[in-house]
Amino acid sequence: MGQQLVALDPSGSDIYGEAERLRALGPATRVQIPEGPEAWSITSHALLKKLLTDPRVSKNPREHWPAWQRGEYHDSWLQTWVGVNNMFTAYGEDHRRLRKLIAPAFTARRTEAMQPSVERITAALIDGLAAVPAGEVIDLRARFAHPLPMQVICELFGIPGEDTRAELARLAESIMTSVDPEEAGMTFVATQELLSGLVAHKRRQPAEDLTSLLVSSRDDEGHKMSEQELIDTLLLVLVAGHETTVNLIGNAVHNLLTYPEQFKQVRSGQASWNDVIEETLRWSPSVANLPLRFAVEDIEIEGGPTIRKGDAILPSFVATGRDPGQHGPTADEFNIRRPDVEHLSFGHGVHHCLGAPLARMETRIALPALFERFPDLQLGVPVEELAPSNGFITSGLSSLPIRLTPAG
Repeated sequence: MGQQLVALDPSGSDIYGEAERLRALGPATRVQIPEGPEAWSITSHALLKKLLTDPRVSKNPREHWPAWQRGEYHDSWLQTWVGVNNMFTAYGEDHRRLRKLIAPAFTARRTEAMQPSVERITAALIDGLAAVPAGEVIDLRARFAHPLPMQVICELFGIPGEDTRAELARLAESIMTSVDPEEAGMTFVATQELLSGLVAHKRRQPAEDLTSLLVSSRDDEGHKMSEQELIDTLLLVLVAGHETTVNLIGNAVHNLLTYPEQFKQVRSGQASWNDVIEETLRWSPSVANLPLRFAVEDIEIEGGPTIRKGDAILPSFVATGRDPGQHGPTADEFNIRRPDVEHLSFGHGVHHCLGAPLARMETRIALPALFERFPDLQLGVPVEELAPSNGFITSGLSSLPIRLTPAG
């Protein structure tokens, strides 16, 4: 490891500029993760795509990360990311076993069956926005982009009560943004307690929801999933299924309002809402950096360094999405009519996000519904006043002030 070590900004205040600087240092660059270990930041699309399917790369710290095996970082924010037992941190046969158990929750048929619910929730939220006085500035993230996927995922998994849903949303945001050890510890304990309580509730009162399905599957065939794996699997799908879609919707709205000429192409039929969604996923992905993967053995990078066995690896989706090696000299430009919009924002290979079709469907319903109801929608503050979301993991806005209709 003779390379320069770059400390990542824990606040994520300039996450795209930071990604560009890292990419200039090479396809794999040593970084210091906030309140965490050193790792290799992967900034090349081609290299990351290769590593995401390489059997020499694992997500299991218990087997393949010496620092974790020595007891390091167990009391840090990384506990919630790498210390849990679910398919997110599984490797090989364990991963196949756990993914097989959760996959029925996200079949094309089940996702399609959710469409009426997504349309109903979207319509209700938009009706609420319609009551806002003309010209008043509101936070679209808080009033639309956040509650939509939250309500969808809570209905899907049968999360009871507004208080429980609000607490889950608060914990999810903390998981995605905070690297403070004390806050991370409290969040981890609170999340485990909430989900353990949910599992117990569904055992007593099973319903037609996916939590009940997982609980019955675990209880009927307990050898296939431990109780902790069940709780940690719920953590994965509830957090990943909510927070990432919040940013996808928010980023897409922000991009269209910032590039009105491209929005005209959507209105005229020259481009589709799918074009908007995929270019948003490439250019401003919901997840900036996703901890962590580990080298099972030495991996030589062509034209680059050697990632040693046991080294931590940090995929950088903000860097790979704008990689000129993949997207040419205009990689850093938002262009919904880009001919090749391939991206890795939902992962690739065996760890490709199971919930990707649901996230796309929610956004495909939300965007046209919003802009059809409020065709004059505009930013409520100058672009330079928009604040990024906290942390180096997510890529979005902490709030999205907009004016739904002109004043008067």
